[in-house]
Amino acid sequence: MELMIRENSQDGQHLLYLEGEIDAYTVSKLRDLLLCLVNRPEVKRVAVDLSAVEYIDSTGIGTFVAAMKACKQTGCELAVQNLSPRVERLFRITGLYERMVPHKGESE
Repeated sequence: MELMIRENSQDGQHLLYLEGEIDAYTVSKLRDLLLCLVNRPEVKRVAVDLSAVEYIDSTGIGTFVAAMKACKQTGCELAVQNLSPRVERLFRITGLYERMVPHKGESE
């Protein structure tokens, strides 16, 4: 299956809408875009909507980890939102949920 990415940006805030599967065959498109965005000084926040993501493997998780590390260097905020129960479970198991999902009272 393919990974489709739609992007919406305004005032240094970027929202990526992903649809499909994030795996070894599709991850390079996401990785390149995420790392490009978080390394641009004018980008302050990147949110990734995962509501239409059906599957994510270890290469997808690794991409989010790499983007988080880049954000520590640049000061960009990276968040995921609208996770399906299956994807949320994976993010919780890996410890990414607590780091990447905005909590009540934080910006979403």
